[in-house]
Amino acid sequence: MHTIKEIAAADTFSVRHPVLRSGKPIESCHFDGDNLPTTHHYGLFSDEKLIGVASFFKNRQTVFPETNQVQLRGMAILEEFQGKGFGELLLKYCEQLLKDEENCLLWFNARSHAVGFYKKLGYQIKGDAFEIKDIGTHFIMYKNV
Repeated sequence: MHTIKEIAAADTFSVRHPVLRSGKPIESCHFDGDNLPTTHHYGLFSDEKLIGVASFFKNRQTVFPETNQVQLRGMAILEEFQGKGFGELLLKYCEQLLKDEENCLLWFNARSHAVGFYKKLGYQIKGDAFEIKDIGTHFIMYKNV
């Protein structure tokens, strides 16, 4: 049984840490804006175990003209659950929530190895690859939801 529900920022750390910040201090899992009232965190549970997370921040990326923008950050599925459709399930659920907002642009900085996953779901690359210090190569990706 799989369920998706809104969770607290700190609850995301148990998935963010091993997937996105492995070998770094747990404090590195806290993102600026995590606790703002406009930020929302969602967890995917499999038999009540948190296996995936995604966080959505009201944040503008200046390369886009749209005024209503939401940034996806910290999208992660525990390694043993990757490649089984759980990331797609979580992201599509959250996209549906954003459809209530008029003309919403969803964007994020995708790790280079995740670009194929996002392209399969209709996201496009904007601009060239860039490096995030101590994390790796990324691309800005986006989609109007």
